[in-house]
Amino acid sequence: QVQLVESGGGSVQAGGSLRLSCAASGYAYSFAWFRQAPGKEREGVAAVNSGGITNYADAVKGRFTISKESAKNTAYLQMNSLKPEDTAMYYCAAEAWAVRRWYSRDDYNYWGQGIQVTVSS
Repeated sequence: QVQLVESGGGSVQAGGSLRLSCAASGYAYSFAWFRQAPGKEREGVAAVNSGGITNYADAVKGRFTISKESAKNTAYLQMNSLKPEDTAMYYCAAEAWAVRRWYSRDDYNYWGQGIQVTVSS
């Protein structure tokens, strides 16, 4: 069982930046970040795997960067040019192998507790 611990969330003004971290207690080939705003479904934000493949939701392309430090079993999400619509609870997800659908909650067995990101206008 792999446990995930997120850190780095908080409150920031529009245009600002935050960096989220997700530390895994064991090996994970695939990492992803999802987010869920009040009253909305959880959606995929970005994903990365040990093969170096990254994927992004259209809403964050050019603003967010996902990366993975394999030696530390840790993934990061650098979020720049934040907008109020980025406000949500952000969740880290991981899997021991390459997932078929990076944006699908069903493809990941391991989840963090979530961390709040609030962007004010």
